[in-house]
Amino acid sequence: MFQTVRYLFVKELIQTLRDKRMRVTLIVPPIFQLIVFGYAANLDVKHIRTAIRDLDQSVDSRDLIGRFGSSKYFDMVSFPKTPREVKDLINQGQVTVSIEIPTDFSKKLKKGDTATVQIVLDGSESNTALIALGYANQILSDFSTQMLVKRLNRAGMIGFEEAGVELQHRTWFNPNFESRLFYIPGVIASIAFLIPIILTAQAIVREREIGTLEQIMVTPIRSWELMIGKTLPFALFGLLDVMMIALIGVFWFEVPLRGNPFVLLLGAVLFLMSSVAIGLFISTICSTQQQAQISTFFFTMPAFTLSGFAFPIENMPEWIQTLTYANPLRYFLVIIRGVFLKANGLDILWPQMLALGILGTLMILLSSLRFQKRLK
Repeated sequence: MFQTVRYLFVKELIQTLRDKRMRVTLIVPPIFQLIVFGYAANLDVKHIRTAIRDLDQSVDSRDLIGRFGSSKYFDMVSFPKTPREVKDLINQGQVTVSIEIPTDFSKKLKKGDTATVQIVLDGSESNTALIALGYANQILSDFSTQMLVKRLNRAGMIGFEEAGVELQHRTWFNPNFESRLFYIPGVIASIAFLIPIILTAQAIVREREIGTLEQIMVTPIRSWELMIGKTLPFALFGLLDVMMIALIGVFWFEVPLRGNPFVLLLGAVLFLMSSVAIGLFISTICSTQQQAQISTFFFTMPAFTLSGFAFPIENMPEWIQTLTYANPLRYFLVIIRGVFLKANGLDILWPQMLALGILGTLMILLSSLRFQKRLK
């Protein structure tokens, strides 16, 4: 039994390594994708292009503008004179935020009245707009507090600024709120998910196109032996890819690996078993390599969306959250981020490990049954 699997493993290994394009595919795309996505997948919002329309031209208005300009979040790139210019700047995408200070801004502050500041946001970039609004609210809140303290001091309430509540916060695992520490482990998991599926999805199909599937059919090999023999080489290649791109993530992007590497290795093995099993199942339902590529695309895109890589699963409708339990990428993202950032061990990650093992086993059995049906 195991001798047959070993022969199939060696045969698939030699056939894969003999193909020059396959050798390039195993090495170059994972590295290229990690480097590109590692820099591109960044939600840190800084240097927001901002237009300023100061109609007051007072000391207070210039003080407020200076607060926006001195922050690392807003770049003053334009000073329009009319509302029409503001509209054109936002429509053309030249600015994301426009701040307008009215003519009576300083006068109202001196009288003790509430002064207003208008902020226009480009809502087509909703994430950036919401974050920019939060930054602007913080700057305006600090400015308003300072104006209040000055007015109270003038009224004789000296030392009033010492009163209040001060927030002391402590952030675990990512104290500087660097989004790359969250996204790069996710990029590693996504690449480790995509490459084995693409390669494995063409395994049975390639045998059919080159005419060797009929030879396999007449041999006494069992369908599950064929599935395992086809799975192991690509699982091995996928494991090497995971190790390679994980090292790049640690040493190039400086993502800390705080946990036990062997826990990550175990999770990667179980995850790759599920990934290549999915690829094999796709291979058994397709007749050509082109069909296999298209089917892989239609599977992986929803899998990425429902994995929690970019969109929190908790924010999805309940019936969609139920679908995510059948997605192996969901569990591996918890494992890889837990090991990298939180130093989690098997005592915490064992439910995800168990889920990956069950999913991988079921997919291999399903692929074996599917192939067996096609032999009848």
